[in-house]
Amino acid sequence: MARTILVADDDLAIRTVVSQALTRAGYDVRATGSAHILSRWVEAGDGDLVITDVVMPDENIFELLPRMKDARPQLPIVVMSAQNTFMTAIRASERGAYEYLPKPFDLDQLIRIVGRALAGTELREATPSTIPAATPRAPQEEIPLVGRSGAMQDVYRVLARLMNTDLTVLITGESGTGKELVARALHDFGRRRKGPFVAINMAAIPRDLIESELFGHEKGAFTGANQRSQGRFEQAESGTLFLDEIGDMPMEAQTRLLRVLQQGEYMTVGGRTPIKTDVRIVAATNKDLVGLIEKGLFREDLYYRLSVVPIRLPPLRERLGDVPDLVRHFLKLAEEEGLPRKIVDAAGMERLKRHDWPGNIRELENLVRRLAALHPDDVITAQAIEGELSVVRRSAPRIVEPKAMEAQLAPATGEGFEGFLRNHLKSYFARFGDELPPPGLYERLLVEFERPLVAAALAATNGNQVRAADLLGLNRNTLRKKIRELGIRMTSAIG
Repeated sequence: MARTILVADDDLAIRTVVSQALTRAGYDVRATGSAHILSRWVEAGDGDLVITDVVMPDENIFELLPRMKDARPQLPIVVMSAQNTFMTAIRASERGAYEYLPKPFDLDQLIRIVGRALAGTELREATPSTIPAATPRAPQEEIPLVGRSGAMQDVYRVLARLMNTDLTVLITGESGTGKELVARALHDFGRRRKGPFVAINMAAIPRDLIESELFGHEKGAFTGANQRSQGRFEQAESGTLFLDEIGDMPMEAQTRLLRVLQQGEYMTVGGRTPIKTDVRIVAATNKDLVGLIEKGLFREDLYYRLSVVPIRLPPLRERLGDVPDLVRHFLKLAEEEGLPRKIVDAAGMERLKRHDWPGNIRELENLVRRLAALHPDDVITAQAIEGELSVVRRSAPRIVEPKAMEAQLAPATGEGFEGFLRNHLKSYFARFGDELPPPGLYERLLVEFERPLVAAALAATNGNQVRAADLLGLNRNTLRKKIRELGIRMTSAIG
């Protein structure tokens, strides 16, 4: 017996196209342009699945959805909308929709969604969900994620499905794509939103302090530990812990983190009693973790524990259609911060969409803020944008490929990179005569190499910290921190 699909959309053309596609697929279809009629059908027990637009002439579907779910909890409802924003996906999920489908959509994709939903109906009826639905929130003006492109719609749909779960998430993407924004959205719109959101950047913390930062330490655990200190796990209890730049975590800390993910408990540094933890883990990286695993720098078992649900954030060059929305968003933020109101003309928008944005959204935001602050006219033109981009290109550091590192360092060391490391290693071994150095050689040699390596990179770039950071593959703030920690004097570094 054919299953019946209820279709609701105020656009006759869409109703017709969707109804014809479903009929060809073997379903019976009843279509309407009224939310009131759709509600009456559902309450009467008609239909096996609903496909509905959000904005209807007599009622917004988001107001109707809770009533339909109360009347028939197991009825799958697919929401389609031309309002393709993050908040649309979230509201659909919060109100019990089976799937959110942004317009325009592929009819074959719709048929697949319908088949999947109907195939799972009997299972859902036999095994009711024990997870409570998220509490619908009032419409918000602030939108944490901006963009209507297909790439971002894929991200929105995944996020909407994750909001009512505690699954561990691994966010990957280039620098500047908004990984922390996604982590915050998972927290702020999820079931743990009443708990704390705690972020820690692995690349910004000295290697020997990471375990203490994560798990806390007891008084007397090490030199300088004059009192007990909370770790980020304890601070994030009942909330979300965001582990940024997870690829920079040392192996020892990786092992301890794996224990937490496996057993749900940890011990403070210097502690002896396991502590139970109730924290959702969201990790992020701009590095190739699989490549690090192959090099022995990242644990494979930890990778699989972290990437229960992987989310890839597309670089801005893959979603250039989102540039106008992002520009308007950043201009609005600048205006709220007290800068004059500005708009970008059509030619200016086209110029922005032709840029490749190596710095991604962060680069676009910085450019828009500079234009809002420095451009004297109310309308920002393509000429003004071209001038600003030219200034940025002239001042941008030259990116050095890894294979060119030896050539960069050779003038500073007089022996090339490999010779520099080899001679330094010989010098280290010479301290111990005929005996082998004590255990822990790997970590100690990293420390031994780090200072002269950073100094050599600074010398090779004439003290330019931006270029030296690119040469070493470090974040600029991380390099500055290392310069302070290692006691490198810039005058000696640049010779």
